[in-house]
Amino acid sequence: MKDMQEDGYHFHVMRRAIDLIDEAGPSATLEDLAAAMDMSPAHFQRVFSRWAGVSPKRYQQYLTLGHAKALLEERFTTLETAHATGLSGGGRLHDLFLRWEAMSPGDYARGGDGLTILWGWFESPFGPALVMGTEKGICGIAFAAETTEAAAFEDLLGRWPRATFVEDPMTLRPWALKAFGVEEDGPLPLYLIGAPFQIKVWEALMRIPSGQVTTYSEIAKAVGHPKAVRAVGTAVGRNPISLLIPCHRALRKSGGLGGYHWGLPVKRAILAWESARRDAS
Repeated sequence: MKDMQEDGYHFHVMRRAIDLIDEAGPSATLEDLAAAMDMSPAHFQRVFSRWAGVSPKRYQQYLTLGHAKALLEERFTTLETAHATGLSGGGRLHDLFLRWEAMSPGDYARGGDGLTILWGWFESPFGPALVMGTEKGICGIAFAAETTEAAAFEDLLGRWPRATFVEDPMTLRPWALKAFGVEEDGPLPLYLIGAPFQIKVWEALMRIPSGQVTTYSEIAKAVGHPKAVRAVGTAVGRNPISLLIPCHRALRKSGGLGGYHWGLPVKRAILAWESARRDAS
């Protein structure tokens, strides 16, 4: 748990640095960033590299819009490749082997009636994270870095209004450790609670390799509804299992980041963090 707490603390520090990098762009020097954080350049470099896996200078490159566009130009067709081969992709996170099953449409229509959902708060590499799960696996992850914990909790609570919610972080802790990369042994089960079309979209998202991106139109093609780009965007936005069902890897066709339910700064940080760790591995 110590590593996860340290990552959460580092994200709060790095969140300020990421904002500065975003505002200043490539002109931000190591000395400027360190001074803004009240750290020496050497200490700031160590803390940043501990969190991101790469230097601040290298991370700046991952945060740019140009990087997102380059990913689209070079890699977005990997979704089709992964779909054809049945693979969910490589990278640190997907090496865990995500195993998932979905709630039946009838059960979903009942709004979670008769379902017991456990919940707990944990530190993650991206700030405070709310994890929810049933006996079958994780069913929800929300980030509170750009909102309040109360708002994040109410958001997930409203997804399944008739379910019974029980605070039980100790039961969820092993899954949380896997979800945030602290432990990497054994499968990580997910339980997808959504409408049939939403679940198709979420399954397509899980086929995008870590550190890469795709477009909403490519996802629409992958689920067999090439004209349903707007509906795909809505389903992506309603994904309840952030990070593990990687809605942050879906971009606009132009290369723009688009929206993100838990805040664009979190989306940008996750994308850059994944790309950095993928390239460093």
